[in-house]
Amino acid sequence: MLVLFETAAGYAIFKVLDESKLQQVDSLYKEFETPEKANKIVKLKHFEKFQDTTEALAAATALVEGKISKNLKKVLKKVVAKEAHEQLAISDAKLGGVIKDKLDLSCVHSPAVAELMRCIRSQIEGLITGLPPREISAMSLGLAHSLSRYKLKFSPDKVDTMIVQAISLLDDLDKELNNYIMRCREWYGWHFPELGKIVTDNLAYCKAVRHIGDRTNVAGSDLSEHLPEEIEAEVKLAAEISMGTEVSEEDIGNIRHLCDQVIEISEYRTQLYDYLKNRMMAIAPNLTVMVGELVGARLISHAGSLLNLAKHPASTVQILGAEKALFRALKTRKDTPKYGLIYHASLVGQTSAKNKGKISRMLAAKAALAIRYDALGEDTNAEMGAENRAKLEARLRQLEEKGIRRISGTGKAMAKADKYQHKSEVRIYDPSGDSTIPSTSKKRKFEEVEEEDEEETVETPVVKSKKPKKEPVAEEEEAEAEETPKKKKKKKDKKAEAETEEAMAEEEPPVTESTKKKKKKKKIKAEEEDD
Repeated sequence: MLVLFETAAGYAIFKVLDESKLQQVDSLYKEFETPEKANKIVKLKHFEKFQDTTEALAAATALVEGKISKNLKKVLKKVVAKEAHEQLAISDAKLGGVIKDKLDLSCVHSPAVAELMRCIRSQIEGLITGLPPREISAMSLGLAHSLSRYKLKFSPDKVDTMIVQAISLLDDLDKELNNYIMRCREWYGWHFPELGKIVTDNLAYCKAVRHIGDRTNVAGSDLSEHLPEEIEAEVKLAAEISMGTEVSEEDIGNIRHLCDQVIEISEYRTQLYDYLKNRMMAIAPNLTVMVGELVGARLISHAGSLLNLAKHPASTVQILGAEKALFRALKTRKDTPKYGLIYHASLVGQTSAKNKGKISRMLAAKAALAIRYDALGEDTNAEMGAENRAKLEARLRQLEEKGIRRISGTGKAMAKADKYQHKSEVRIYDPSGDSTIPSTSKKRKFEEVEEEDEEETVETPVVKSKKPKKEPVAEEEEAEAEETPKKKKKKKDKKAEAETEEAMAEEEPPVTESTKKKKKKKKIKAEEEDD
């Protein structure tokens, strides 16, 4: 068996002397503890040294891409082709497939081969003669630097780290601008508070403050460059009746210097935005067309790079940026978020609240395709992005028209089935659970129950007239029961008593004055009948 081993200095081909040792993978490292032991297992057959760094770089890039360089092809034809019956052990399976196709050599790649390569690497200085250790380490370092530099130079237009830095700086500038403008308005507001209410635009306000200085100069100054005529007239009127405090020239100088800073940062921000727009169109044109340059740049920044973003599925792109809300929803078992950074895209922003979830899902699906096309495709045109955006806009119109058609009532059955019921998301506080004390007193409840029972007795007078009729029936049953044996009599007496108790329990109303009188009348009648 032959072994192809790549180094920074050149290609080395070793002959395996004892192949039986390769079967013991776990204990193979023991055979390479010293250079003497290593020479008993493998022997150097041929070493092809690189002439310079450029040749080494070309060979290294070819190996990384799984291709055969010219030097390697020559070495394999010269050395390995002579012993075609021998197998060639290689570290990269992809490279082995290419060698087999082009040179018709049988290649081997297995865990045993990988362990053998590791053992050879540990004793490379003793196995390759004529190369001092210092020279090998210097060559390795030089090749590593050259390879890194080559990878950076490979495609400067596709370097997305510039986008990540630019969007981060843009966000920082926005925060700083807001702080500076707020401080400027508050500071100058002590001297001329009315100006802040009249001029709402921040940049125009800073330019006007820098031009005016002290408010006494407003009458003689021309603000037509910075403000419209109507607002200028309003400012001049307000300056005459201003309630602000007097400030010194030094204070005005500092305020003007702050205004200069705000104006400079604003100008740089517009320049940076144009740069970001151009970079996005160069690196990810389809994504830019789909979601816009700012949202696209934020997605790339959040993922780390365009290639990392291309690895994400559409469902992840949809909620990218809303991770906190997602994990909170999963923890509390509530609804997961429907959109993250993609919410700020123009297509999602122009839809109604009802269809925002649908559009964000469709946009994420199309954006995922656009990202993969931009990251891995060779073309740099934005045709696919424009086509997909047109489809999404058509779908959006269809969804919006569908909602309008239902509300208009053209399809009555559909309109009836889908009635709109407003469900407020705001939860109202229920104070009933605050205390355990009942809202109404027990006396009041007892009185209400009594009133209800009285109403029932008035409504059902028929039941009362039937009561005395039931008694003779009971007497007849008692007469018959005397004739029967005593055992049966006892059972019947018990049943009759239970039935009369249930009837009395059902028909007894709560004790009031009217019911007491009725009971007395019943007793008198019963006594008369007995007599």
